Amino acid sequence: MKSSCIFVSKFLLKMKKKKLGLEDLGGFVFSTNEDFEYDSNETIETLTPNEQYLEAHFSNKGRGGKTVTIVKGFEGTEEDLKILGKLLKKKCGVGGAVKDGEIIIQGNYRDKIMEILKKENYNVKRVGG
Repeated sequence: MKSSCIFVSKFLLKMKKKKLGLEDLGGFVFSTNEDFEYDSNETIETLTPNEQYLEAHFSNKGRGGKTVTIVKGFEGTEEDLKILGKLLKKKCGVGGAVKDGEIIIQGNYRDKIMEILKKENYNVKRVGG
């Protein structure tokens, strides 16, 4: 019993050492100043295809064994990401989704997607396998 208490206390000590900064919390958290106005007018501009560095991943984890191709690294607006996702789904003739800044294409179409993205002047890199 005593050894398990020591293990737990050592584990908690390690956890307490990790401190979070404002960047880890997402920036601005709280202000007591009544005159403070938070400026949330941050506009995201979509980079040109030549400036984009995308990664084409192959995955079957967490999807019931079904294979998917994931495109990560897009920098720009959500609308432009959806347009690119729609283009890839149409050219591959399969379904997919745009979630959490990633394009998910059903099936293993990584090589075909890389060709399509290169024709559209994107910088794309094959990641894994």
